[in-house]
Amino acid sequence: MTPASHSASDTVPPSEHPRPASLTDLFVSFTLLALQGFGGVMAVVQRELVDRKRWLTQEEFIEDWAVAQIMPGPNVVNLSLMIGGRYFGLPGALTALAGLLAAPLVVVLTLAVLRDRFADNTAVAGALRGMAAVCAGLIGAAGLKLSNTLWKSPLPLAWCIAIAALGFILVALLKCPLPYVLFGLGGLGCVLTYRKLKA
Repeated sequence: MTPASHSASDTVPPSEHPRPASLTDLFVSFTLLALQGFGGVMAVVQRELVDRKRWLTQEEFIEDWAVAQIMPGPNVVNLSLMIGGRYFGLPGALTALAGLLAAPLVVVLTLAVLRDRFADNTAVAGALRGMAAVCAGLIGAAGLKLSNTLWKSPLPLAWCIAIAALGFILVALLKCPLPYVLFGLGGLGCVLTYRKLKA
């Protein structure tokens, strides 16, 4: 893949990023984002913040998401705090967090009540299985899309693929705990990248 084939968002300098117009815009944006994220919001977050709103470039999103993953707590919550704080300080961080949690909390409580009442219904069970399949597809598509940035990594592509494959084997096949895999392979990737940059 050539640099020219990358999206326009990859070439926008950070100083020229579109940004949230106000705290209200930030709150509404994260509320709408959260309401789309059934079973996992990573794919939705990438599409909304990078492709549609362009608050982040692809590279910035990957860097921020990596930091959000190693921090305690849900990834997307950490990311919302980082983005809100970046543009509006502490009020922005709290506003983004409120937008992310408020409406989904109401929806989840409502669905929990309804599920208790209709759990035995075959249509409800089928709908839940369908949602799980859709979520898996969305996350897979987001992963493939984010892989476009690997060409900028100091690590050779073959090494990146090997680390990704090893991560899949450890988590999906050998059922190793995700935190150990994340810190182990993440640490390995950091060391290899550091040595490559120094070489």
